[in-house]
Amino acid sequence: MEAESTGSVLPTCCVLPTQRKLFLSGISILSVMERWRGRVALVTGASVGIGAAVAVELVRLGMKVVGCARDVGKIQKLAAECQSAGHPGVLVPFKCDLSKEEEILSMFAAIKEQHKGVDVCINNAGLAHLEALLNGKTSAWKNMWDVNVLALCICAREAYQSMKERNVDDGHIININSVCGHQVLPNADTHFYTATKYAVTALTEGLRQELRAENTHIRATSISPGFVETEFASRLYRDNYDKAAALYTIYKPLEAKDVASSVVYVLSAPPHVQIGEVQVLATEQKF
Repeated sequence: MEAESTGSVLPTCCVLPTQRKLFLSGISILSVMERWRGRVALVTGASVGIGAAVAVELVRLGMKVVGCARDVGKIQKLAAECQSAGHPGVLVPFKCDLSKEEEILSMFAAIKEQHKGVDVCINNAGLAHLEALLNGKTSAWKNMWDVNVLALCICAREAYQSMKERNVDDGHIININSVCGHQVLPNADTHFYTATKYAVTALTEGLRQELRAENTHIRATSISPGFVETEFASRLYRDNYDKAAALYTIYKPLEAKDVASSVVYVLSAPPHVQIGEVQVLATEQKF
């Protein structure tokens, strides 16, 4: 379950999953994305689901994508598929445990050494545990906070510093949020997870304000999907496969590629346009 309403300072946009030509009628997305061709994007949690779809789409559009995850083997397979498909960009797999700051810092150091730095940072990695507030395990709460909130903040900070030291003034930091970042659903198992996503909503707006205070044109965006058919549900309900599978039969959910299209939509906005929040829901989703 992965959405927000913002104040008047930020435009709120809802994206149709199939949108491919944006802003300028008759101009293809390849043309609009030309300015990102050859530049470096970091995508966290790139081994499966939304992260994998985003990484592959950006490679298809000509970007050099560093995809990180603990399971780097899956990213290596995706990289080979991108190469076989003849995509103009390249996917660079990087093994990183985002719950450990030292590994995040080592990753950014390696990106600096090998690729000069990060121009686009897509904070996609996130996880959930079935731990209610009244009797949940502290270790599970901490794990969610470390990955969903602290890792996101560390990556955003390091990406900004990378851009600043190279005088990159048109970079972009995109946080993959959730509808749970804007409403508390009556499901005790996801209340702490919801708190982490509310944090992402606040942090993205805080980041936008701090970037403006620095007089930079680097942009910050929150993308909040509704229910997406990925491995998220099966991991959440790993001990109840039937329950996880049943979630996908209620209505047709979003697909990972729909969220990837939203990322491209945000990146393709003209430099003077700040898209602060994007909500993407399945047509039949009721919340």
